[in-house]
Formats: sequence, structure tokens, C-alpha cells
Amino acid sequence: MLRMHFSAILMLASKNGAMHWLISLGGLGLVLVGLADNSLIPLPGSNDVATVVLAAHHRQPWFYYSAMATVGAVIGGYLTYRMARKGGKEAVNKKFSQKKAKRFYAIFERWGFASVAIPAILPPPFPIVPILIVAGAMQYPTKKFIGALTLGRGIRYAILGYLGAHYGSSILKFFGKYYWPVLITLVALSVITGLYGVFEYKRRQKAEGSTAPEPGPVRRQPA
Repeated sequence: MLRMHFSAILMLASKNGAMHWLISLGGLGLVLVGLADNSLIPLPGSNDVATVVLAAHHRQPWFYYSAMATVGAVIGGYLTYRMARKGGKEAVNKKFSQKKAKRFYAIFERWGFASVAIPAILPPPFPIVPILIVAGAMQYPTKKFIGALTLGRGIRYAILGYLGAHYGSSILKFFGKYYWPVLITLVALSVITGLYGVFEYKRRQKAEGSTAPEPGPVRRQPA
């Protein structure tokens, strides 16, 4: 899966245009980005960058942006959870290799609530989408799932909103000063990650093909 810090690249690539567009949307923009960031096509780090940028401009209190980012993340995570809940364990088996699926199952069976809440706090590149899918596939209670996801994302975006409000200007100045080096680094990391994802996908297909049972001899039916 191609995993990119999409919003960071977008903001740097267009520098002023994307930031002004995001600022004009305000809290609604965070909800929309949060929906994408916690979907089956995640954009790791996108909502983090957006929260810091908006909190740095002080149009609203920083905790407003933290709350809106949390709302978007929880809605997006819930939609992924619901899709996996309907699909059952087949949804996990289709998306991940057998080895990874077993590992995710083991983590969830052992930690339950914490296996959702803790990844929701951790920053990229720690993946949360696999846990959302596993929670749905294993029919984890909806109220507990929403509670765990809200707790984790709430803590994460509260920290980011606070940092954005108090240190956001320094962060934005840094990105402005080192515009091209940061942009080139992000694009390079995105390309490397994408190539690695393609390599892993082909390697998995090859492994599954080599373990497939060979067809037996065809028996002729008696006349």
C-alpha cells in the first residue's frame, strides 16, 4: 500500500495555496481530512499537519481544532470498522497476508480496548487501519470501539493542537526556510515506501502461488 504524508507534500508543493485553502475550510477541513486519514486509503500524517497548521493561525481556540480533528478521525475509523464488521474475517484475509492477520488477531485478543486506543495515539508510521479492520472482523462491541478510538485520537489531537497553538509559528517558519529539502525528502520517502509496497505485494503473490496445491491427475469416467 502506498503510504504518503499527502497533505504535507501538498502544502509544501503549493506552499501558500493549499494552506490558505485549508485555513478557509477551518474545522470542516479537519473533519474531511480525518475521514480520509482513517479510511481504507489512509494518508498518514495528513490530519496531524492540518491540525498544527490551523491551530497555529488562532482563528479558533486550539482545542476546537483538536475536537474537529477527533470527530473526523472517529467517523472515518467507524466507517472502516463497519465495513470490516459486515465482511467478517474474510475482509482481513483479503487485505493482509496470513502471517500478518494472525499477528493482528493476537494483538487484539490480548489487549482489546488498548489495542485500539494506543495505536490511535501513536504517530505515523504506526498503522491503525489494520486494527480498525480486525476490530470489526472480530465483532468487537461498537460502544467500546468508539470509546477507545475517541480516547486515543482525542489525546493525540489535543497534544498536536496545543503544540500548534504555542509553537506553530516556529514550525511553519522551519518548513518555510527549508522548503525544498523537506519537499524532496517527503517525496523520496513516499516513492521508496510505494516501491516497497509493490515489492511486498508481488512477493506475497509469489509465495501464495508456490504453496497452492498442484492439480491431481484427471480420471476418465468409464464408458
